[in-house]
Amino acid sequence: MKKISEPIVFFGSGPVAAKSLRLLAQDFSIEAVVTKPRAAHHRGEVPVLSVAEELGLPVETAENKLQLDELVSKRLFKSRVGVLIDFGIIVSQKVIDYFPLGIVNSHFSILPQWRGADPITFAVLSGQKQTGVSLMLLVEAMDEGPLLAYGVHDLSPTVTTPDLTEYLIGLSYTLIKDIVPKYMRGEIDKTSDQTITGREPSYSRKLSKQDGMIDWSKPADVLEREVRAYLEWPKSRASLAGLEIIVTESHVIDLSGKPGSRTVSDKKPVVYCSSQALVIDRLKPAGKKEMTGESFLAGYKKQFLG
Repeated sequence: MKKISEPIVFFGSGPVAAKSLRLLAQDFSIEAVVTKPRAAHHRGEVPVLSVAEELGLPVETAENKLQLDELVSKRLFKSRVGVLIDFGIIVSQKVIDYFPLGIVNSHFSILPQWRGADPITFAVLSGQKQTGVSLMLLVEAMDEGPLLAYGVHDLSPTVTTPDLTEYLIGLSYTLIKDIVPKYMRGEIDKTSDQTITGREPSYSRKLSKQDGMIDWSKPADVLEREVRAYLEWPKSRASLAGLEIIVTESHVIDLSGKPGSRTVSDKKPVVYCSSQALVIDRLKPAGKKEMTGESFLAGYKKQFLG
């Protein structure tokens, strides 16, 4: 496959960045990969470093904003543009200005929706009908740079964060492959108007482990979305009559009862919420493999009902 001749510098650190890098390397000449270094006591895989090494790409590392500034001061790069995905380091104006055409950031929402650290999870949590990918020019303000292009994806009512992430990685790749070469040739008019989609600004945040604790005083439809949104991390966890479980699949049923109290419906465990109830279709008890709700009740029904 013939690659786009003009090189780019790729900025990325997380798993989404690693998968994106593998795709982009098929079409772009990548002058260098800039990523976070391996932590001193980290024993697991470092996704971007592993992909870059496998593909034989030059790598430069920076741990924070200051180190990134110092890296750019060495003037190692000849590329006119950078591409940034899932980087996790604040980028200064100094670094942005180093590249004559700036840095193109692929953000996994339709801006100005879900600016911030975790737009994919918050799209699932919100129950919205659409999300997508926005390509914008990086500025120091959070996800407020001029838009180059965006792509839209309709969300199914059962979408999970892992499934949505995989789809948006592919959409991002398609957009970058199409738009960045045109931008480098001067064929794309950038716009500073981020209200062109008619969406109101909203903000995501970095999740914590505490977010995964199920609060039965919430409505059942909210908890059902949390189960899908938190499937990979931080996981939807609960303690029921001394049983520690992770809920991996659920649905809402129109039953009413005291929030947190439990019953059985259609041979599946059910927990009442502030409105309606949550049927636990699949779960993982502590120390056990994932199982169906029916299998869980076959061994734990008496304990579950308390």
